[in-house]
Amino acid sequence: MAHRITLIPGDGIGPEVSEAARVALSATGVAIQWDVQEAGSAVMEREGTPLPEHVLAAIRESRTALKGPITTPVGTGFRSVNVALRQELDLFAAVRPSRHIKGVPTRHPGTDLVVIRENTEDLYRGIEFERGSEQTQRLRDKLRELAGYELAEDAGVTIKPISVTGTRRIVRFALEFARRHGRKKVTVGHKANIMKFSDGVFLNTALEIDREDYPDIALEAMQIDELAMWLAWEPETMDLLLLPNLYGDIVSDLCAGLVGGLGLAPGANIGWEYAVFEPVHGSAPDIAGRGAANPIAMILTSVLMLRHLREDDAADRLEAAVAATVEEGRAVTPDMGGTAKTMEVAETIARRLA
Repeated sequence: MAHRITLIPGDGIGPEVSEAARVALSATGVAIQWDVQEAGSAVMEREGTPLPEHVLAAIRESRTALKGPITTPVGTGFRSVNVALRQELDLFAAVRPSRHIKGVPTRHPGTDLVVIRENTEDLYRGIEFERGSEQTQRLRDKLRELAGYELAEDAGVTIKPISVTGTRRIVRFALEFARRHGRKKVTVGHKANIMKFSDGVFLNTALEIDREDYPDIALEAMQIDELAMWLAWEPETMDLLLLPNLYGDIVSDLCAGLVGGLGLAPGANIGWEYAVFEPVHGSAPDIAGRGAANPIAMILTSVLMLRHLREDDAADRLEAAVAATVEEGRAVTPDMGGTAKTMEVAETIARRLA
């Protein structure tokens, strides 16, 4: 039976890398029934929202989506489609692997990391108070009353909620992921020494998880600044990193840089019921339509999707075809020192699967 997958091509380079992924996936022989849905800036102009309800309904029906990058203008009221999807579908776990592929220049060959990021809480929860607004003035008065804290008149405010409930499920997810994929150590990143009542909840809840359930996995805690230092110095000492939302976003990009950049960085957003797979990189509108976009991240994202669908053999073969293509170095895009077009890369990978 064919897997029904919702495909959201996105904008910018999204449609190009999405089509490249479809070519590679087709070559695996896995039967997929695609349901193509539009979201992003063009839809915003037409329907008044970047994420129409019918797109969410399509994902709820298929339960799995493959999504290209979507542009989010900075400093406007345009809501991030990525954040909205995570919150609307309760996609509480972001999975972002960073594995070095032979043929890609790096100072850290052999790096093989996974970042598990809590996806629905923290500063990205979207609880904000605009500078100069009536709501911010009321918040200022309440902070003065409750804590004697004097908020600056010209301050904007973002609230950072982290709950025991939200932390428990992401810790369990990370430990189960580690067990399934043979990871032996989980490092919990935090700044609980400063943010005792938010990061403190994350750290303490993680450490309280019953160790008897996971005797095969070491769980350690590390302050986020120290963790960043070790990643820049000796990333091979790390294995799986478990982080709150904001730190996870930043550190996963750092890890991608260790192995060659965002053009090689896949990603997944997973909840108990639904999963949305998307590369870490942005929509790069400046190169859209030129055929210069690197499709590797989108194709490796498809590998994560195949594993989620329990198509492990196809996932292994596709991942190996990507690695062989990159190592050979003939069919790679300009960002990797080559001259190949987006679809040339995809077609080369597909031929290796024939």
